[in-house]
Amino acid sequence: MTKKLISGLLLIAVLFAGLVFFTDVFAEQEEVADAAVLKRGSTGNVVRTIQTRLKNWGYYNGAVDGIYGPKTEAAVKYFQRTNKLVADGIVGPKTAAAIGVTLTQASAGTASSADSYLLARLVYAEARGEPYTGQVAVAAVVLNRVRSSSFPNTIAGVIYQPWAFTCVNDGQINLTPDETAKKAANDALNGWDPTHGCLYYYNPKTATNSWIRSKEVRLTIGLHVFCV
Repeated sequence: MTKKLISGLLLIAVLFAGLVFFTDVFAEQEEVADAAVLKRGSTGNVVRTIQTRLKNWGYYNGAVDGIYGPKTEAAVKYFQRTNKLVADGIVGPKTAAAIGVTLTQASAGTASSADSYLLARLVYAEARGEPYTGQVAVAAVVLNRVRSSSFPNTIAGVIYQPWAFTCVNDGQINLTPDETAKKAANDALNGWDPTHGCLYYYNPKTATNSWIRSKEVRLTIGLHVFCV
């Protein structure tokens, strides 16, 4: 075998290896881009989680099969309309955060971060301007509901339970939380419960629901009373 032939074969091998490398890189980038949203045709465990949560909340009545079909798309649109999101049937970052799921493999281990951020959004929407202890208390009520058999067993499930929180109905849940709300959510997640187990709270100056007023009041923090 001549040196020219050997050199030629080596050059072909190098070029082939480079082609394979760049093909893999582009494929990986495309996969990450595809994972940035979930839409009709998507499949997998995250789709299954979305279906499960939407079914638990009354938005979806199809099979929990991990296949993003027309029923899942319709359920997502229903959820988006109800929660003042763009009703396009696509689970992008805002809809994913509202449902409480993460979209990419890289962030698959950050579900607790998603829960913390969603809880902070609830705190900011419901209790910004309240004393810091009162903000932690609002977050603690959500966590107490998660632990109660009378409520959904996830943070997102509790927050998005129909008519549970005014801020979900009027869209304020989608406001960006400040650092105080984030810290309050984390303090509650770390075990601080200023309410000592309360499951409800309301502002007695503005509440019009007679049912909530029938609950046993345990304490008052700022403008909110906390009850069981």
